[in-house]
Amino acid sequence: MKFPKDFLFGAASAAYQIEGGYNQDGKGVSNWDVFSKIPGKTFEGTNGDVAIDHYNRYKEDIKLMAEMGLESYRFSVSWCRIIPNGTGEINQKGIDFYNNIINECLKYGIVPFVTLYHWDLPQVLQEKGGWINKDTIDAFLNYANVCFKAFGDRVKHWITFNETIVFSKLGYINGAHPPAIQNDEKKYFQSTHNVFVAHAKAVELYKKLKQYGEIGITHVFSPAFSVDDNEENLDAENHANNMETYWYYDPILLGKYPEYMVEYLKKKEITPDWTEEELELLKRNASKNDFIGLNYYQPQRVIKNIDDVDVKFSRENSTGAAGGVYFDGYFKTVIDDDKKYTKWGWEISPEGFLDGLRMLKARYGDVKIYITENGLGDEDIIIDGEIVDIPRIKFIEEHLVAVKNAIKEGINLKGYYAWSVIDLLSWLNGYKKQYGFIYVDHNNKLARKKKLSFYWYKNIIETRGENL
Repeated sequence: MKFPKDFLFGAASAAYQIEGGYNQDGKGVSNWDVFSKIPGKTFEGTNGDVAIDHYNRYKEDIKLMAEMGLESYRFSVSWCRIIPNGTGEINQKGIDFYNNIINECLKYGIVPFVTLYHWDLPQVLQEKGGWINKDTIDAFLNYANVCFKAFGDRVKHWITFNETIVFSKLGYINGAHPPAIQNDEKKYFQSTHNVFVAHAKAVELYKKLKQYGEIGITHVFSPAFSVDDNEENLDAENHANNMETYWYYDPILLGKYPEYMVEYLKKKEITPDWTEEELELLKRNASKNDFIGLNYYQPQRVIKNIDDVDVKFSRENSTGAAGGVYFDGYFKTVIDDDKKYTKWGWEISPEGFLDGLRMLKARYGDVKIYITENGLGDEDIIIDGEIVDIPRIKFIEEHLVAVKNAIKEGINLKGYYAWSVIDLLSWLNGYKKQYGFIYVDHNNKLARKKKLSFYWYKNIIETRGENL
């Protein structure tokens, strides 16, 4: 079986992680520009001031994408490059830059797939409360409108938000992302609700503009599975899936919050300050989502937590590795000796991916899905000047086989975007953790070099995965 003709093979990136040019051409200051410079917040104090200088080298990078045969490129727009203070004056040079990116992609026949928000919030808005301030919803809607009107004639695939769970949970529970607040469940759930409202408003606006493209949202997909059939552990699985999956997917795809979570929040007296109008907005717009984006790296293996422990957070334990107690103390994620793990402690499980996709189909029906991120973070081996990233090839190959099997089962998968197209700044982990098909040499003026995986993925695209 070959992948269908309308299935897009792509790769992804994010503005803060690749662009650099943090103060070039009128760009405003983002929350990450500020946060990454606080001592101890990132590995070796790395920040995105230069990143991999994609802002000045985008032509070279997109040419390499074309050589690899990418059919689509998922990238994000930096809000503060477009509207430096989050609201108010538009920066034409920011518009020009993304027009250049889009046009360069189209020159090579690469479909642009644009994410509006990939964690870099204008600092001015952060200081006014960020995503717990409802004014940020209106500011986002205005920003989305500017982007739709500037780029919508050529961009026909839009993602509103990337991984709400990460920027909200790490922002208000773990304290590892801006605004670096710990253990504030009320703010955590409020921020997620405000994001869902902003998403629904953006979807409604986009449909009114009649640009005849598609719009959706991208979530982390980390399905939870009990380690056995013990009733307590199955209860932990249900709790984990409600907290980590259904809370994020239900309001988008079903237009309402899961009952389990509504009761949980009520019991703990941390229900978000939501209005009937907002809840009606979610309900009204659920059917207008054209797709859901999934960022899948690993599943969660869970057991009921019976220990009375005080959960402590740090930069090191906030990046998704198994083996810890959930923030509300309800369950634990566990490491299984029979499973394979990355160097960062993430389980490698294509079978968990397929089981999770089945779970989504059972709950949400025939929703259109793009895999908007999937890939291996590693420290790549260099032999005689060649980047021999065989573990990455193996990882992506196994997950593409799972995607192929899902399509055979009738799951509506329409594209796969490897994370990432090129080695980039890995937020808290600096440049130590590599994901790309293209190597960036930080000891040689950020020179680009094709990895073994570059040629392998090129072949997969050319043959439409027939031999997987």
